[in-house]
Amino acid sequence: MSLNRFRPQQGKKGDYWILLLALLLSLIGLAMISSASVVISYDRYGYNTYFLTKQAISLGLGIVVMMVLGAINYKVWEKYSVYLLGIGLLGLVLVFIPGLGQKIAGAQRWIEVGPFSLQPSEFMKIIYIVYAGAWLASKKNQIRHFLSGVAPFILILGVLILLIMKQPALSTVLVITACAAVMVFVAGASKIHLFFAGGFGLMFFWALIKSANYRMQRVLTFLHPLSDPLGAGYQISQSFLAIGSGGWWGLGFGQSRQKYLYLPQPHIDSIFAIIVEELGFLRSLVIVLIIATLIYKGFTIALKCPDPFGRIVATGISFWIAFQTLVNIGATTGILPLTGIPLPFISYGGSALVALLAGVGILYNISKYSE
Repeated sequence: MSLNRFRPQQGKKGDYWILLLALLLSLIGLAMISSASVVISYDRYGYNTYFLTKQAISLGLGIVVMMVLGAINYKVWEKYSVYLLGIGLLGLVLVFIPGLGQKIAGAQRWIEVGPFSLQPSEFMKIIYIVYAGAWLASKKNQIRHFLSGVAPFILILGVLILLIMKQPALSTVLVITACAAVMVFVAGASKIHLFFAGGFGLMFFWALIKSANYRMQRVLTFLHPLSDPLGAGYQISQSFLAIGSGGWWGLGFGQSRQKYLYLPQPHIDSIFAIIVEELGFLRSLVIVLIIATLIYKGFTIALKCPDPFGRIVATGISFWIAFQTLVNIGATTGILPLTGIPLPFISYGGSALVALLAGVGILYNISKYSE
């Protein structure tokens, strides 16, 4: 099938900075993964570039996906959003099929495809943003009524949460729920309904935290980060050591000490601590500003979008990037409890990177129609 009918009008240009900033951040991530993962890669697989090679392949695939979605008229996804949701839900179910699903460290979140593995919950983030945008745009003024607007939306979100928590992946649930709340607000839902739904959501998340000892321990560690530096507080203590060692200008690229199997997950959850240790506070701040610029441009595109679907989806994608950045850096610096949320475009994770670049491609296409 030809894609010509989905392409924008000839000569219409979007905001190329969206693409360039996403590509720049991905390349920075590739460089930092090459440094942060060198020791753990050798320790686990016998050579230094295992994680770097896999991330580079994912980046190549992600760039292709970003360019393709950047060329397809974003409005087509409104029409096929239900089918996309069905594919996403199927992926969440497939992780539990023996021989296909892959279990790592007690979590059943991956599907094995030859030498590679896919994480459907990461792709569900962008799929759900697109589906929620289409659903909310179709409701128009009905969104202000609880039974016809907010209640069905919460019901669909609840099914999604149950499947993801079965894996379990509370951090993914947190990201999707936060994006859903912001998108419902932008769609025009009643503030009273949002207030009560938010209160129920907080109680629900608190119940999920209390249902697992390791989650509750993370909250207690957040309140008293240095009370058990060799036990529950080990990761945050090592993160503080890495950040403190970096100073203003850092120890130099590749010179991290904490990556020598002291700091857990130095190439994923804790990569920002390695960035500060090697590059220092000032150069790390530049990376944060690049992410902030991308987020700002995303919200600007949302404000200028002429139709509800594009506006809601652009808001969801921009908030997704902003929320994950805030939570990851906040957890690394001790401002927030530790989570498994990666730093967008920079942390290791092929599925996460491809999903983010797919979101950027859609965001770019929306910018072609901005007023």
